[in-house]
Amino acid sequence: MPAVNVENPLELPAVVKPAASDRPRRVKSITTAPRGFEGEGFPVRRAFSGVELADLDPFVHMDQMGEVDYGPGEPKGTPWHPHRGFETVTYMIEGTFLHQDSIGGGGTIQNGATQWMTAGAGILHIERPPDALIDSGGLFHGVQLWVNLPSKLKMVSPRYQDIEASSVSLLTNENGDAVIRVIAGSLGDAGGPGVTHTPITLAHVTLMPGGQLVLPWNAHYNALTYVLAGQGTVGLERTPIEEGQMAVHVDGDFLVMGANDTQDSRTRALEVLVLGGEPIRESIAAYGPFVMNTKAELQQAFDDYQAGRLGQIPADHI
Repeated sequence: MPAVNVENPLELPAVVKPAASDRPRRVKSITTAPRGFEGEGFPVRRAFSGVELADLDPFVHMDQMGEVDYGPGEPKGTPWHPHRGFETVTYMIEGTFLHQDSIGGGGTIQNGATQWMTAGAGILHIERPPDALIDSGGLFHGVQLWVNLPSKLKMVSPRYQDIEASSVSLLTNENGDAVIRVIAGSLGDAGGPGVTHTPITLAHVTLMPGGQLVLPWNAHYNALTYVLAGQGTVGLERTPIEEGQMAVHVDGDFLVMGANDTQDSRTRALEVLVLGGEPIRESIAAYGPFVMNTKAELQQAFDDYQAGRLGQIPADHI
């Protein structure tokens, strides 16, 4: 599944072991993401559905896009649309997406790459498959995550980051049966390339069948694990978890997960997105493409968009 992989994980640095005084996080809840459609009709799983807002903070939304093998003419994306008050993170595990925005950012996101767009005060953007992929069809699988901004940064200037697959930090576990890709934040001494306004950690873990992983985690961050593919367990209690399910981990210094000895025919390993951050603990007023603190700010965002103050579609738009 993942585009970023290594032939011999034992050549990678090993993730830092927890100290003897560190405590494992317990599993508070496991939820199953319902299926739906986004944009022009591409299939998604709503990863945060059923999770308490306090457990998600500082995140507000996450979709698993696909995994789907499109036929010719079937790939779809999103039309031009606005955002304000947060950051969007699009991680392409397989397939290709084109991004363009009203501040000149954009490019091709494919096979392990990530685009990190700070909407801040306001931006317009579009994400869609390239014409060649629309014509041919093909495999498409990714994740879009929304990271909230605190009130003092809601109106920060928009920013775009293109994070190539080759720039992520790679780690393994003691036995070499895990590949950990650090996209943003840090795990021990390893830091990811994503530059974030809100302190977070984002990583993609591949755990081979029968493998066990103990992952150090910032005690001040929340902690979420979402299964992209495969079956396994989370926590010292070895609570079962499978594709499309989200676990909330609380109260501790490290996460525990394991991969089942056998996986289904679609995946050779347990694939998990691990994310957490420093809670903002502010009121949220969110609707459609805007995430603000008050209803008045939300109304202002709509007014500014309708008045063209969130940017203009470029003349060379895709």
